[in-house]
Amino acid sequence: MNIALIGYGKMGKAIEEIAVERGHNVIMRIGTANRHEMSKENLQRADAIIEFTRPEAAKGNVLECLEAGVPLVCGTTGWNDGLAAAKMKATENDTAFLWASNFSVGVNIFFEVNKLLASLMNSHDEYAVSMEEIHHTMKKDSPSGTAITLAEQILDNIDRKKHWAEGETQDPETLSIIAKRIDPCPGTHKISYSSPIDDIEIIHTAHSRKGFALGAVLAAEFVAGKKGIFEMKDVLGINK
Repeated sequence: MNIALIGYGKMGKAIEEIAVERGHNVIMRIGTANRHEMSKENLQRADAIIEFTRPEAAKGNVLECLEAGVPLVCGTTGWNDGLAAAKMKATENDTAFLWASNFSVGVNIFFEVNKLLASLMNSHDEYAVSMEEIHHTMKKDSPSGTAITLAEQILDNIDRKKHWAEGETQDPETLSIIAKRIDPCPGTHKISYSSPIDDIEIIHTAHSRKGFALGAVLAAEFVAGKKGIFEMKDVLGINK
């Protein structure tokens, strides 16, 4: 399979390594220095495109790739306000679009555990729920896209929580997300339920970028040749 990489930083290089290991050809690597090479003709040489850049660049990159009609996997977070337009553009151009806040297989299993635990805790008001996430200092968005996904799952399943906010809060309807930026740290997410009697915690800790890179390549393999809007649970066969 021919893969184009939009974004060639640490994550792009990790994705390239996994893609080559799995027998794919990386035919284009776009960074800030060669952005002009991201033409429609060049994009259409790819069977799938993987985009990992910065929040301020993601929407333009994604719309341009989808305009070319090439199946696209996007892992950039912090631009959620542009996702609706991206999905519309994919539909208009009869191609595939998959965005995920996290591509790690382990994290996507963690998402399912989080939803289940939150649903079980819905009727237990004595437990206060909170979240902490830690990432490296170069991460641009805060809280992380993964933390926001986890928070929204909790809001969907715990009636007493109406919204989330970064930082400590005394509002009983607000889910607190404590976001820390510490080097070196690929990513840790912890959800805590605390009562006067006991505590329950679930934690996911990433040890390297390799898990995220593998998930991105698996997603590219999945969307190649397809049309439609997809999620990582489609790739992993979760909830089917």
